[in-house]
Amino acid sequence: MTPTPKKIMIADDDPGIVDAIEMLLEFEGYQVTSTVDGADVLDLTDDLPDLLLLDIWMSGEDGRDICKKIKKIDTMKNIPVIMISASRDIRESAMAAGADDFLAKPFEMNELLAKIKKLT
Repeated sequence: MTPTPKKIMIADDDPGIVDAIEMLLEFEGYQVTSTVDGADVLDLTDDLPDLLLLDIWMSGEDGRDICKKIKKIDTMKNIPVIMISASRDIRESAMAAGADDFLAKPFEMNELLAKIKKLT
């Protein structure tokens, strides 16, 4: 029997980035959902992702705040979070917010895939 594909959720307010990552991950066999509103992540109750790709700078809410909230929710606290940002110098604040890893934009897709494989 084929293993169930890992579910990855992308939360980024740049539709171009979401589309590119979504296509790549689906090609790699992942099941992908996405949102351009980071706050949507906090509303998840079932069908939780195996990993969350979370942009730090999103309209509406800072990804670091969302990450902190996720890590306090019992059903979600063990979901690995990879934070992504165009700003390379905020890795420390991303990790301090509870992120499991960090990726600076623009990034190599192979680097993203390696981080996902390591965490799922």
